[in-house]
Amino acid sequence: MMEKGMMLLTMTVSLKFMKPTCINGVCNKASSSQIAFFYSALYAIAIGAGGTKPNISTFGADQFDDFDPQEKKLKVSFFNWWMFSSFLGALFATICLVYIQENLGWGLGYGIPTVGLLLSLFIFYLGTPLYRHKVRKTKSPARDLIQVPIAAFRNRKLPLPNDPSELHEFEQQHYIDSGKRQVHHTLVFRCLDKAAIKNINTSASSPPCTVTQVEGTKLVLGMIMIWLVTLIPSTIWAQINTLFVKQGTTLDRSLGSNFKIPAASLGSFVTLSMLLSVPMYDRWFVPFMRKKTGNPRGITLLQRLGIGFVIQVTAIAIAYAVEVRRMHVIRLHHSMGPKEIVPMSIFWLLPQYVLIGIADVFNAIGLLEFFYDQSPEDMQSLGTTFFTSGIGVGNFLNSFLVTMVDKITGRGGGKSWIGNNLNDCHLDYYYGFLLIVSTLNLGAFVWASSRFIYKKEIIKVNEGEEKTLDTSPLGLQV
Repeated sequence: MMEKGMMLLTMTVSLKFMKPTCINGVCNKASSSQIAFFYSALYAIAIGAGGTKPNISTFGADQFDDFDPQEKKLKVSFFNWWMFSSFLGALFATICLVYIQENLGWGLGYGIPTVGLLLSLFIFYLGTPLYRHKVRKTKSPARDLIQVPIAAFRNRKLPLPNDPSELHEFEQQHYIDSGKRQVHHTLVFRCLDKAAIKNINTSASSPPCTVTQVEGTKLVLGMIMIWLVTLIPSTIWAQINTLFVKQGTTLDRSLGSNFKIPAASLGSFVTLSMLLSVPMYDRWFVPFMRKKTGNPRGITLLQRLGIGFVIQVTAIAIAYAVEVRRMHVIRLHHSMGPKEIVPMSIFWLLPQYVLIGIADVFNAIGLLEFFYDQSPEDMQSLGTTFFTSGIGVGNFLNSFLVTMVDKITGRGGGKSWIGNNLNDCHLDYYYGFLLIVSTLNLGAFVWASSRFIYKKEIIKVNEGEEKTLDTSPLGLQV
């Protein structure tokens, strides 16, 4: 679908009858059919990306065998290098493709990624016979998410047994025959355990849920809890392409006598810092911490997220300090006009860009790996959907916050914190507000992660033999 969308988009900017006619640089309004064709291309790309992004990383991780020590070691690095390739593509797009579009034409600018997509699709099909295809062991994996709460509500008045072994669970032979992974009982969300109570009044047509089914639902609830405290960091990340750029347009962007740095180009430093940090993290930090902690990942998944969020809070603190400095320079030189350039170099913004890039190596990659790793069996694509949806919700929250803060602070003729004229507003107050919110959210993350219990699975191979998957310590503990 993405390939079709890109082909349609390339046609839209290449074929004469698909573009509005222009005379002496003045273009006519696009016709209804041209607009419809253009939006059809965009929606095709969006639908294709929606089907690809939540599954491609999951499919890649599924190529590794959790029970093969060598492959499991390689799997630890998979998400780091998968995101590294994504960052590399993003850097190529922001530097090379943007230049081609502006100087050589939009048709060529869109044509190159279209050819790239077709080539990647061809390579994907060539490798199809070599891929490991994970067999779904459950007809409807998401059914438990509905069945377990309903069963728990139905048994709400029944007492829970003191011994978890008295709850309903299949015999070991069932897991041996089916190849499913049994999930150990945990003490979180105890109310859901009532779904597995062996009730003598239960009919054969609606037997109680198993402990493994209940634990799968608990895992999803735990991921939702972590997902909620990652929305603010996603909102902070959205500042890169919004207020940071707007802030940069007010600063001195001169580099030499004849060249001015585009304000949006500083965003490439986020990608560059990511590209430099990923190899350092994977080849130096992980082996170093592995020796210290004994954890195959070096640190736990939630510890990785916590470090990323701390770095991100530091980046916002620096952004606040730089904005305070910018406001001081404005008052000093009376540069309050909407188009006046503040005599302060744009490179003052560089540290916050670099730190956010480094933070993303910890929290963006860590989130992707966390949601994949902690998802119930047969539901890993749901985990990566948590990751992508968090980014989307973060962008919506950013737009909502900017709009509401602008309306509230500008009410009654007051000076808006985020006005059209950044030289005569209080953007420093807004950054201070984000710093407070992100700090409080960091505390909420520590609280949520301390109560999260990592998944612990056992697979029965045959009678008398079992393999246990490696599990991480609880929460943020070392």
